[in-house]
Formats: sequence, C-alpha cells, structure tokens
Amino acid sequence: MIISTTPSLENKKIIEYRGVVFGEVISGIDFLKDFTASITNFTGGRAEEYEQELVDARADAINEMIQRAKKIGANALVGVKIDVDPISIGEKNSVMLMVVASGTAVVTE
Repeated sequence: MIISTTPSLENKKIIEYRGVVFGEVISGIDFLKDFTASITNFTGGRAEEYEQELVDARADAINEMIQRAKKIGANALVGVKIDVDPISIGEKNSVMLMVVASGTAVVTE
C-alpha cells in the first residue's frame, strides 16, 4: 500500500477514488506511566512512556486505515493526515490519547 500526505503520487496515475477512510485508536495511559511522566514533567526531560504510547497508537491507527482501504479495493492512500488529541476521562481527569488517521483511498495504475 502506497501512503502519501500529498494529494497525488509521483509517477503513478490515480484511476479511481474510492472514498475517505479512517483509522481510530483511543489509547489509555496506565497509572504507572502517568506517574512516571509526572516526575519527568517536574524534573525535566522527555516523557518516553508517553512517546512510546503515541508511536504505538499512531502505528495502530495507520494500520487500521490501511485495512479499511484494502476492504474497498484501494491500493494507495493520498492526502493522509494524522491527528492526536488528549482526552480527559472521569472525575480524576485520567488521560487517554485519541489518534485518528485519515486519507483518500485510491486505485492507481
């Protein structure tokens, strides 16, 4: 599957547009990661626990989008965009990450 953030593909002709597809992931951050990240926030540095969670969630969202594109007969995705937003859940405002990948599923020659 060819994936591009651009609206077209170099050296490829788009012969059919199959529609917009999405991949969504809402990923929880467990207490231990949240606690460790809060220490990092206080002392400075990178929050590797959150970074890895974001990397994994982004990969899952992209893979889900690819699977949905394949189901409708596409062999490429153009105009791909990835959005990441934090979500506060419950009274204690626990943090979850929402990652949405979107793109236009196309058929190329």
